[in-house]
Formats: sequence, C-alpha cells, structure tokens
Amino acid sequence: MLINLILVFLILMLIGAVPAWPHSRSWGYYPSGGLATVLLILIFLLLAGRI
Repeated sequence: MLINLILVFLILMLIGAVPAWPHSRSWGYYPSGGLATVLLILIFLLLAGRI
C-alpha cells in the first residue's frame, strides 16, 4: 500500500516538475532538483530495507 502511494506521489511530482506551463518556466531546476532528492532518499531506503 505504501509503495503505491509513493509511486503516485512521484508521478505527480514528475508531472509538476516539467516546465511546460507558462507559470512554471521561471522556476528553473528547483522542482526537478527536489524530485531528484526525494528519489535518492527513496532508493536509499529501499536498499536499506526500510520500505
């Protein structure tokens, strides 16, 4: 159940990180950098056996 919620959350973050909309073009790399940080933490937790 937790894995499904994490996957949905990551997919929504990925869609939000795409600078395709006019209001988000000036954000730069901040959304995708946050997404990369979350992905690194999740990969570390998966490898450590915490999830």
